[in-house]
Amino acid sequence: MDLLLSLPIVSYFGGPVFTSWSGSMNLLFFYMTWTTLVLSHSPLKIELVGTLAVRIVFWLVPSLFFLIFDTLLPSLAETIKLYSSSSLPRQSAASLLRQVLLAVFNLALSTAVQAGVSIGAGSLLRHPLFKTSTRLPLPWQIVKHIWLLYTAREVLTYYVSRYILHSRGRIARLHKSYAHSRKNAAPYALMLYTDHPIPLLLNRILPVYLPAMVIQPHLLTYFLFTILTTLEEMLSMSGYSVMPGIIMGGIARRTATHYASGGRGNFGAWGLLDWVSGTSLGKDVVEDVNDEAEKHQVKERSQKAASDAGSMVQDGIDGLKKVRKTRKKNSD
Repeated sequence: MDLLLSLPIVSYFGGPVFTSWSGSMNLLFFYMTWTTLVLSHSPLKIELVGTLAVRIVFWLVPSLFFLIFDTLLPSLAETIKLYSSSSLPRQSAASLLRQVLLAVFNLALSTAVQAGVSIGAGSLLRHPLFKTSTRLPLPWQIVKHIWLLYTAREVLTYYVSRYILHSRGRIARLHKSYAHSRKNAAPYALMLYTDHPIPLLLNRILPVYLPAMVIQPHLLTYFLFTILTTLEEMLSMSGYSVMPGIIMGGIARRTATHYASGGRGNFGAWGLLDWVSGTSLGKDVVEDVNDEAEKHQVKERSQKAASDAGSMVQDGIDGLKKVRKTRKKNSD
């Protein structure tokens, strides 16, 4: 528990954004905390507890919050749900409880599998799978490794989903019975871990962990990659039509279309290989990015117009005040 509470990931990646002084202090605090962790705990323990903490904070907790919101306020939730009311969670308390228990079980199972693989790989390589040293990774190393990890993840996700999970084999049937039991409906965030354990490991864990095993980045880089992918998957599986940025909206719509169609297309995480291979359903990734960019430009133009209008009104008020002051001086 002390390790879980002392993980300084957020302060390192999100803290130094306000001033150079506060950024330096945050970085110094992080370095001291990270050094203490590295010197007092094994690399395997830091990896497993850190990964589990990331998935609890960035998936499980928000998913349960969204589930409560969708269940207690369905009339409000359906207004921001893709495919409207059909995308709401089942109202049966017993069914929802089974799903929550399955999600927690799959989370524990994925952590156990990761532990076994890390121990085996560490024994084979005779060193920890990820670089766990007091020396922090350089920014350009983080960017390079994140880019490589994302690229490998997109390729693995696409081909595993298309040729294993949505084919005619037994694993595909298991995936269909667990993940595609609802028709013409978008998923909700809890469903990220409510698949059958075998398809889940192939679809959610393998594309993230296998590239990291090959590249063997610094453990902090792996944590950052896990945070980004967990957040992305949680938001894309939420089924909501309102998303931040110009990319997440398209990812969420393509994910919703994938589930609503029963898995007939949109196999990749970002939709790039779907666009190249012609397996996109609905709008492809290029159309989505263009549409979202246009929407944001419209918002920016509207905000600028409102700001200009406000400035004109303020200038007019200031002008009237000057005229009144001039008249008073002339009358005096």
